[in-house]
Amino acid sequence: MNGTFLGMPAFPDAARDAVADPVLRANLRHATHTIREKRARAVAELDDWERLREAGRRIKDRALRQLDLHLERLEREVTAAGGTVHWAVDAEEANRIVVGLIRDTGEREAVKVKSMATQEIGLNEALEAEGIRAYETDLAELIVQLGEDRPSHILVPAIHRNRGEIRDIFRDRMGRLGRPAPEGLTDEPADLAEAARLHLREKFLRARVGVSGANFLVAETGTCVVVESEGNGRMCLTLPETLISVVGIEKVVPTWRDLEVFLQTLPRSSTAERMNPYTSMWTGTTDRDGPRAFHLVLLDNGRTRALADEVGRQALRCIRCSACLNVCPVYERAGGHAYGSVYPGPIGAILTPQLRGTASGIDASLPYASTLCGACYEVCPVAIDIPEVLVHLRERVADQGGPGHRAERTAVRAAGWLLDHPRALATGERLASASRALHPDRPPGTGAWTRDRELPQVPAESFRSWWRRNRP
Repeated sequence: MNGTFLGMPAFPDAARDAVADPVLRANLRHATHTIREKRARAVAELDDWERLREAGRRIKDRALRQLDLHLERLEREVTAAGGTVHWAVDAEEANRIVVGLIRDTGEREAVKVKSMATQEIGLNEALEAEGIRAYETDLAELIVQLGEDRPSHILVPAIHRNRGEIRDIFRDRMGRLGRPAPEGLTDEPADLAEAARLHLREKFLRARVGVSGANFLVAETGTCVVVESEGNGRMCLTLPETLISVVGIEKVVPTWRDLEVFLQTLPRSSTAERMNPYTSMWTGTTDRDGPRAFHLVLLDNGRTRALADEVGRQALRCIRCSACLNVCPVYERAGGHAYGSVYPGPIGAILTPQLRGTASGIDASLPYASTLCGACYEVCPVAIDIPEVLVHLRERVADQGGPGHRAERTAVRAAGWLLDHPRALATGERLASASRALHPDRPPGTGAWTRDRELPQVPAESFRSWWRRNRP
């Protein structure tokens, strides 16, 4: 995934630093509570929300079961409509394809629609290495890019910044990438939006190459769909002469009728709107409007590996609404950067380890970045049982070893043997009760638990002994 996340510490260490930042916590608390309250009101307007949620789950599961067939149909339809389809097995291949396509145009810059997939593969860094400048045009992504920062939320990448910080970033950095911020810029939202609009307008009108992702791909017609709230996506999708879309293979839905469900659930779950202000759909190319060349890069990058996992594959249902982040008590306190991935929060804790594997410290720690409270499952518009997948991935991490997990396995095996031998268990209970005054407050190997908790006192008499004495 994105090279800017490589080398980050495991989640517990990164989260500890984040929790100690009072400004970050205040920003996150205000933003997540505001979004979750608006979403709850928007969802409550629909009497059939749970039926839509179930329909979305079934549609995505059906699409994933026959993903190969839908992708082949999609390729045929895109090609027939004048587009070109490219297949990328991993991030390196996807970046190589996009770099080559832009080089072929002779251009040295591109405007970008907000895209999780291009962040996942580190496309901006790959383009920069080849002397090609990619300009983010989503307001929050622009803030992140100007601040030389990393996104920390799926829907609102700059959620960790407040208005004052954004004003300072615009004042200090806008001039380096184009039109500078207006003199006397305030932190009023309207003024900040106007500064971004003026800064981006010249880039929209000058760019000859646009790069996007897609929220959905409709196999039936080869149609790509992008939903957004600002209009910058529409500009990037229609003005350039060449459009390159990098899209994960799991974004396919079979038919237009299937799309209808998600165009109701996605806006309410993400921006708490009844419908997205801008829903852009395009099928190949046309002589009369839009780009003259269209390239669709279908990205695997670990998705087929996730698809093979009967429990974990439900993470591929995700439609990137970010509702799970906004209700997660862990995300609210730790923020997105602690997850070490472009996909933060509960969905990132189950998606990232499947896409990247669990060999690194950060990826092995992500399945434990949760209280398993289940709030994420309750709000998910496609009913991903995130707690179930988290426990499943924890089992995988434990099975692959490591000093802590080896000790845990040894302890569990010892406990299993003891519970299978009643006489040995009774003897152990008597010894534990007799020696209770000698027990340490923090037994070796329990530091992570006893740092914030007190171990229960061993009773003077075991339940077995009490039962024998009182129930002859």
